[in-house]
Amino acid sequence: MAEEKKEPWLNLLALTTVILAVCATLATFKGGGYSTKTVLSQAQASDEWAHYQAKGIKGNLYEVEAMRLKREIELAPKASKEVLEKSLADVEKKVAKYEGEKAEIDKTARGYEAAKAEAQKHGAPFGLAVIFLQIAILLSSIAALMKKQPVYWAGLVVGVVGLVYFANGFFLFFRV
Repeated sequence: MAEEKKEPWLNLLALTTVILAVCATLATFKGGGYSTKTVLSQAQASDEWAHYQAKGIKGNLYEVEAMRLKREIELAPKASKEVLEKSLADVEKKVAKYEGEKAEIDKTARGYEAAKAEAQKHGAPFGLAVIFLQIAILLSSIAALMKKQPVYWAGLVVGVVGLVYFANGFFLFFRV
């Protein structure tokens, strides 16, 4: 049997296809990780906002109680005012406590929202990288089957675009 002579560019094609496939796999994993982080951060933020609302409702109940006590103090005889004023002071402490807790919860919820936004910024480039890298792998495969060097070069150009998006997923050179 006569051995077919292998063209030298086919070795380069094989090597670049493997590199593109590895980068596509990594981009898929990184994109999936950021997608998961986005969903989890959103869920945590939603939980914190629900907690915030619960604290707000409790605080509002104490505010209403404080208003009722103030009105009662105005109408009460002098002898019972001291007891009512003590109750009012306790209720106002609870109102202040809930306001402080709401501020902490607000800060935590906004932190989760910021984490979600950051994950989204990283996830989008990885998604685009996967698309371009898969197209490049497809073109490389077609070039290998047909032994058409121009198709390989077209795939290489698309692959470079994919690699740029892949790097952008890590370093955020530009917004997607």
